[in-house]
Amino acid sequence: MDAVGSSQHAQGHDVVIVEGVGFYRSQVLPRLIDRALGTPDMGNWRAQVAAGLHGRVVEIGFGSGLNVEHYPAEVEAVLAVEPAAVARKLARRRIAASRVAVEHAGTDGQSMPIEGASCDTALSTFTLCTVPDPVAALSEILRVLRPGGTLHFLEHGISPDPRVATWQRRLEPLQRRVADGCHLTRDPATIVTGAGFQLERCDHAYAKGPKPWTYFTLGVAEKPR
Repeated sequence: MDAVGSSQHAQGHDVVIVEGVGFYRSQVLPRLIDRALGTPDMGNWRAQVAAGLHGRVVEIGFGSGLNVEHYPAEVEAVLAVEPAAVARKLARRRIAASRVAVEHAGTDGQSMPIEGASCDTALSTFTLCTVPDPVAALSEILRVLRPGGTLHFLEHGISPDPRVATWQRRLEPLQRRVADGCHLTRDPATIVTGAGFQLERCDHAYAKGPKPWTYFTLGVAEKPR
């Protein structure tokens, strides 16, 4: 094969690889996440983090709507921020079955088309691990929350057990490739306070499953008044 033919073949092969990655990311991964994070045990965690939400809620990383059934009665409306079209499609039946009005409010938690100081509470579940700049996303939440408004968050992150943490560091490069940038070694509580929130509650525990993926932080943090 001549040089030109080799170049064309390589370019075509690259296109196949890129298209395959794009299909996995856009079509397969949202469905895998919906299954993996939609178990009854995960539902118990979601119910805990949703407790206390009220009024107008902004939810970043809305995903396929797995939190919808856990919204308390005090929630009046939800502004859902979610980039994945397939995840939004999977969420439709959950939204249709809910008494709460859910409005799609953009695709980027780092830049939301929401008026400042217009939300009472905010929700983030398994989002700070993946968003490229979590401090930017939290700064946006600070902007749209009213003074005294609270962020409820449920995230996985770095374990205090050195043996588990070692495995998390080893696995993180692969995790980021197969899970659309998801990190195993971020510290959610540190990120939240570093962005300017004041912690009101912060609980840590292992959930069911392999420890590198299941060291959870469940917290509530307030925007300073």
